[in-house]
Amino acid sequence: MATLAFNREAITPRQLKPTLLELDGISRESVEAHYKLYEGYVNKRNEILEKLGALDLSAANQVYSEVRALKVDLSFALGGIKNHEIYFEHLGGDGGQPDGLVRDLIARDFGSVEAWRADLKATGLAGRGWAWTAYDWDEGRLFNYIGDTQNTYPIWNATPLVALDVYEHAYFLDFQTDRASYIEAFFDNLDWNVVNDWVQQYQITP
Repeated sequence: MATLAFNREAITPRQLKPTLLELDGISRESVEAHYKLYEGYVNKRNEILEKLGALDLSAANQVYSEVRALKVDLSFALGGIKNHEIYFEHLGGDGGQPDGLVRDLIARDFGSVEAWRADLKATGLAGRGWAWTAYDWDEGRLFNYIGDTQNTYPIWNATPLVALDVYEHAYFLDFQTDRASYIEAFFDNLDWNVVNDWVQQYQITP
């Protein structure tokens, strides 16, 4: 008898903010194409959960089994959802220098905003899929982490506050292979008010 892997209803994609269609240096066409990929992750998450609910769990096997295949792919779909929801939510701002608590945290943990920015850019250039500025609750500090796919190198008990997508789909329409210029455009469109709201909600203090 099948047991539900987790009993969750289907979810729907979050709507794009209108400001995301008017970014500085990142075109509307690029954002709309990018958003379609996010919608695909949501649809696959729903599909995978439905299939998991009907499986015979006694057939699980580490070499190959439907349980393994679906749960590995679920981690990729969920990573695609969570990463992109952070990415889209904190774009649409004026970039520039952060203020408030996030500025204080960055200055404390990186020495300066310029040092943080240089480190995140280097992390994004070194990564194959993602770079994140996350707060590690065990170490009590910010760090720029690298991710080669949606679901690689997760750091447990760390909360992402900045999510930089460096998959080619994020920038190829506008920048071709010039990832460095795309990363600069990403910085120019960050909404620091959103990031500060997250810092306050999570009660992260310098």
